[in-house]
Amino acid sequence: MDWMTLTGTGLGALVGVGSTLLADRVRRRRDLAERTRQERKEIYVTCLSKYRQAYEAMHTAAVAHREREPAALDAAVREAFRASGCDEVRESALICAPERMADVVEAVYTTLRDLLGVFASGNPALDTAEFQEYRLKHAQTVWAARAAMRRDLQRRA
Repeated sequence: MDWMTLTGTGLGALVGVGSTLLADRVRRRRDLAERTRQERKEIYVTCLSKYRQAYEAMHTAAVAHREREPAALDAAVREAFRASGCDEVRESALICAPERMADVVEAVYTTLRDLLGVFASGNPALDTAEFQEYRLKHAQTVWAARAAMRRDLQRRA
C-alpha cells in the first residue's frame, strides 16, 4: 500500500473541508452584517419619519387650535404628539440601534419635546423669530442625525 497517496488524499480532504467551513463562516458573517445593517436602516428611517410626523401633527394642531383656550390647545398638541407614535419608535431605536447612536436619537427627540412645549403653550407664537430658532435647532439636529446615521450604515459591522 502506498502511504504517500493515502496521506495526500487525506490531507486534500482536510483542506477541502476546512476551506468549505471557512467560506461558510465568512458568508454567514457577511450575511449577518448585511441583515443587521438593513435592520438599523429601517429603524433609523422609521424613527426620523415618526419624528417628522409628530412635528407636522403638532404644528397642525397648534395652528388649528391657536384661537381656543390654552387648555384646549395644550390637549390637542399633546394628543397629536402621542398619536404620532414617536415615543414607541424612540424606544425601539434606543433598544435596537448601536449604543453610539442613542445620543443621536435622543438629541432629535429632545428638540422635538422642546417644540411640543412651544406648540402646547402657544408661546412663542408660530410667526415669531423666537419660534423659528426652536424650529431651526430641531432641523439642525435632524440633519446631524441623518449624517451620523449614514456614517453608521457605511461602517463595517
